[in-house]
Amino acid sequence: MQQAPHYDDVLREVILYLAEKIDRLHQMGAKDIITDPGFGFGKTLEHNYELMNHLEDFHQLDCPLLVGISRKSMIYKLLGGTPQTALNGTTVLHTISLMKGAHMLRVHDVKEAVEAKRMYLKMTQPSD
Repeated sequence: MQQAPHYDDVLREVILYLAEKIDRLHQMGAKDIITDPGFGFGKTLEHNYELMNHLEDFHQLDCPLLVGISRKSMIYKLLGGTPQTALNGTTVLHTISLMKGAHMLRVHDVKEAVEAKRMYLKMTQPSD
């Protein structure tokens, strides 16, 4: 990971970086591409929350969106805990990610993530 990462505009720079990589992959013939904002990789706590706050902006890349935030430092540092105590924060951010259009979640706690997704789907699907 980077030491003291710097971005002038983290959201714009990450989206541009991914757009360039997607374009290159298309030129090489790739069809099935999944995007991942890279939470935690070379980013400060503030960078990570800026990306999370604007997660829906990644839909402009026209690729399925993967969010990998399970038990990341962006959760446990904010809450003053450890990776082992970050389940509640993880579940909240998983739910927010789904609300903002994430297609996939990379998780450690499968049962809890499935339950969060079931609750999200129940609350967002039209009732009979």
